[in-house]
Amino acid sequence: MSSEHAALLKDSVTDFAQRGTDIARVRALRGSAHEFDRAVWRQMGDLGWLGVAIPEAYGGMGLGLAEAAIVAEGLARVLAPEPYTASAVLAAGALAASDNEDLKTEILTALVGGETVLALAWQETAGAIDASHVAARATPFEGGLRLNGTKRYVSGAAGADVYLVAAQSDSGLVLACVDRGASGVALELQPLADGRHFGTLELRDAVVPRERIAATGAAAAAALARALDHATAIASAELYGVMSRVLEMSVDYMKTRVQFGRPIGSFQALQHRAVDLYIQQQLASAVLEESLRELDADPPAARRQAIASRLKARCSDAGVRIAREAIQIHGAIGFTDEYDAGLYLKRALVLGAWLGNAAQHRRRYAALALTKD
Repeated sequence: MSSEHAALLKDSVTDFAQRGTDIARVRALRGSAHEFDRAVWRQMGDLGWLGVAIPEAYGGMGLGLAEAAIVAEGLARVLAPEPYTASAVLAAGALAASDNEDLKTEILTALVGGETVLALAWQETAGAIDASHVAARATPFEGGLRLNGTKRYVSGAAGADVYLVAAQSDSGLVLACVDRGASGVALELQPLADGRHFGTLELRDAVVPRERIAATGAAAAAALARALDHATAIASAELYGVMSRVLEMSVDYMKTRVQFGRPIGSFQALQHRAVDLYIQQQLASAVLEESLRELDADPPAARRQAIASRLKARCSDAGVRIAREAIQIHGAIGFTDEYDAGLYLKRALVLGAWLGNAAQHRRRYAALALTKD
């Protein structure tokens, strides 16, 4: 995408963020079982955003992660609760890289149009950042599969219509689509700090027909690994949107809040703090831009993992630090639930931990560097 078209996409997202949603909607939806607004999801589909990173063969735009990051960052700036990264990047990316063309056409086309929500159910243990700990079993049954196991920390589960489940079979990893409410499938929601939920998916002899199997063996493992790294990068873009907006709020507050007869922004200690936070934001911006450019060039798997881990570590640290210090800059008002700064901190904490926190990704980056040496 040219810089001109990227600017138009950014303007479109910014306009939507200013006119189509607001923090009042976020407050109204937080903690609810619905979690997000289906009408807004369909509107995002009408605008083409849900298909930004989905191939044109399935109704998408066939663009790259750089363009998906523009959408994610803009939505994060207004804390939009719609599961853009979880569904349109993570789950859709894993399905798009699978090899069942009929299944991809059915589900991805519906997702692009905002008609359905797809969630990826892969994780089972806390702290996992790859598929090496998948223990759920897929056993042959009447020409298809029967799934058993427990999937945890499923992002976007609250409103998902279809789950793309990762399980182990005698032939290796399997990715299979399971409809919400299917026999043998039970969902329980766990609230998160930002008002959204993770889902726990219980699979007890859930039957998957052959035509709902997305991929098996090496193809499934490669599709899942690639999707996880790409979603980690877009989650980092969300963190960048959160940190940028909350820093703007803090600077604006420093200009208007008067204490001892002067704006608090005139106090040198707060000026130094604001500059430190700005440096953290700019470092995150530079790493984000470079990483997205490299990832869109489709590097080898080990390099892709290193790029994603470097980016997530940087943005997690910067996002959480900036949001925390924004609370302190705002003083007592920043600690109240009525003030929006706290909502940005909660979102930063959730995003910072999702798909691996900074410490986990630093360890993975170091391990990859040692392997390379």
